[in-house]
Formats: sequence, C-alpha cells, structure tokens
Amino acid sequence: MFRDSVVEDYADRHEIVAVCDSNVHRLNEAAKAASKPGTNGVATYLAGDFDRLLTEQRPDTVVVATPDFLHADYIVRAFEAGCDVICEKPLTIDLTRLKMIVDAQKRTGRQVKVTFNYRYSPARTQIKELIASGAIGTVTAVDFRWHLDRVHGADYFRRWHRQKENSGGLLVHKSTHHFDLLNWWLGTVPIEVLASGRRAFYRPETAVDLGLSGRGPRCHLCPVADRCDFELDLAADPSLKELYLDAEGEDGYFRDLCVFDEEIGIEDTMQAHIRYASGVTANYTLTAYSPWEGLEIKFQGTKGDITHRHVEVHGVFGGERAHADEDAITTELHLAGEAPRLVEVPKAKGHHGGADPVMLGYIFDPDGMELDRFDRASDHIGGAWSILTGIAANASIETGSVVNIQSMLRARGIKLER
Repeated sequence: MFRDSVVEDYADRHEIVAVCDSNVHRLNEAAKAASKPGTNGVATYLAGDFDRLLTEQRPDTVVVATPDFLHADYIVRAFEAGCDVICEKPLTIDLTRLKMIVDAQKRTGRQVKVTFNYRYSPARTQIKELIASGAIGTVTAVDFRWHLDRVHGADYFRRWHRQKENSGGLLVHKSTHHFDLLNWWLGTVPIEVLASGRRAFYRPETAVDLGLSGRGPRCHLCPVADRCDFELDLAADPSLKELYLDAEGEDGYFRDLCVFDEEIGIEDTMQAHIRYASGVTANYTLTAYSPWEGLEIKFQGTKGDITHRHVEVHGVFGGERAHADEDAITTELHLAGEAPRLVEVPKAKGHHGGADPVMLGYIFDPDGMELDRFDRASDHIGGAWSILTGIAANASIETGSVVNIQSMLRARGIKLER
C-alpha cells in the first residue's frame, strides 16, 4: 500500500530510495516493484544492513511494515538516525518495547505516525461527529463486538501472528484498531481492564470433528487439503506463490501452516471489560471464526443511543467469501421519547470502507488536504494508548485479575506525555 502510493500516486512529491527485507527473494521483488521505469532502480539492503541503509541513503522517513515484535527496534534506530517513521499498527507489542520507543522519541524529538486507517473511514468519522455533537448526550457505556470470519480470522493462525511473542496475540495485533477507535471516539483513555480469552476453535480437536484426521503440518502437499475449507493454496495464487512459496528456500518461512496446530499460542475468543478515565465503561468481544465478518457497536448515552453495524462479508461458504454490498453499513439513532431513525451513512471508494485513500492523502500530501477537524492522525502517544488495553487484557487473562493501566505504566517507568 505504501509503496504503490509513493510510486504511483505521489511520485511528484516523494521517492523511495531503498527497500530492506530479511528475505533476498522478496527484497528483489519489492525493489522491482518500487523502481521507476528508465532508472537504475532503488537500493536494496538485507535486514542486517539496516543501519548502513540509514547512513548511506539518509532517508527523511522510514516506513516500518515488519512483524510486530520488530517495530520498536526499527523505530528507535530510525529515530536515532534523524528519521521520522510511518509505522503499521500496532506500534509495538509489550511494555519493554513501548518504553524503548517513548524514551527514544523524547531523546531525539523525531515523530512516528501510526497508520490507523479505520479512523479515516467516512462511516467511522460520522460516529465521531455524532458523539462529539452531543447527539446522544454524555456517553455512559459501550458494547462493541468484532467478528472475524473463517477466511480472514483463520489467516492469523497459519502465519507468524500465531505466537504471542511475535504479535502480542489478537488483543494487541488486531484489537489495537478497535481500542484506538474507542479512545478516539470517546476522547478518553482506558484505566482498568478485566479480560478472559481462550482458543476455542483453532485446535486439533476441531480438525478431528471436521474429518481432517491425518492432516499435514501445512496446506502445501497436505493429504487432506482437498476436503479442508481452510486450505490456503499458495501455488494457485500467483501473488502468494511469488511472495512466499518461491521464497521459502531463503529462510524456511511457511505462510500456510495448519490452523489447527497444537503449538498455536494465541486465543481465538476474547472478551474484555474496560473502564475509561471519563467514567465510560465498555464491553468488547472478538471472535476469529465467525460465519460472517464485520462489527456491531452500541453507544449508550444520557439522551439515547447509537447503533452502528457494518457487514463486510455476509458469509463464508465452502471456503469462499461472499462480500456484502455497499448498503451493508447502517447507523441508527434512537433518542429517548422518539422512534429510532436511520442516519444516512456517507460512502467512499477504496479499501477499508474508503479510509485508505484519505489516510494516504494526509500522509503523503497533507498540504493538498483540507484541515483535519477530526484529529485523525496518530503519533506515539495515540499508538501507545491503543495497545495498552490489549496488553492489560493479556495480563488479565494470565492472572485472572483486574489490571490497572496506570500502575502498569508506573511499574515500568513509562510516561506518556508530549
């Protein structure tokens, strides 16, 4: 996404000077895609030569799109070299790495933008506007349910995300989007979390129940793949074949591990009760094996409530996703003493409900965009608060206790201040 934006949409304002990767095959493919026709291409560096890249190429900005546990290392090294950073969510996965980023930012004064594209979706922005306008008075409570289907949800269990030491689990890797939306919508930060979570579906027992005994360790060459709805056929997809199957010889990374492996270390069913500094409370649920994909959220207020629902995929049938149509987003406003009414939801083209083109415009051409009155950009502070709910939820699952976020920060000497 970032590469294509620079090369295709904002080539008159920006230039990719180098690409860096741990896999030689993917590095070369990325360099070809990032090169302008008629030029000598862009410089390439293996991951071990990242500091040399910074010294030789002297970029203004580094885009970090590595596995989550590596974000902090690259952010800090970029800061120290005098670079600003654009970072994929989540900012990082644990408190040790968060402190590294916060301390380096304070020491260097450099900035990181965490790309929360959901903030830029017209439908999500409308919710922000309704709440800020006082349409339902003071928000008192929220119920938020996010459903991942059996294609998208399953994908987290077959690649590097499947271990918490890589991703922080879905409560950090995926839910950081959702917790960021809550922080932004409500204009507050979380203070306490009580959570529960377990792996209920992506387990060896489920494979047996589905008649998949004798399965292999990965989809490629699996003896039961032909009758498994969860098969990911790398060889059949030219892009996946190029990026992963053809690159396996370089580092032995398999993109299609079995989603029912015993060794998976993350949950697929999670719930959290969150208390915010403003007094709002929220109940949050995430499942990764739903028959449909999307979100349902209700905001309770002193004057009424807002119910927002987005059906992104209305079903998975035989492993195929049936995408919903453009009218699959609804927002209902129900004020006390009045009949509920549907609010017309603005539409836009582009990925993530039209969010990506807007976000990329603010990143790569801020002067060409109108003033953002919704304050959608997120720095290291917003990025930190977005992961703290998930980090606290993970700690609560482990201990069975309520986790106080301020106590957690003080114990690590982390101060979140601009």
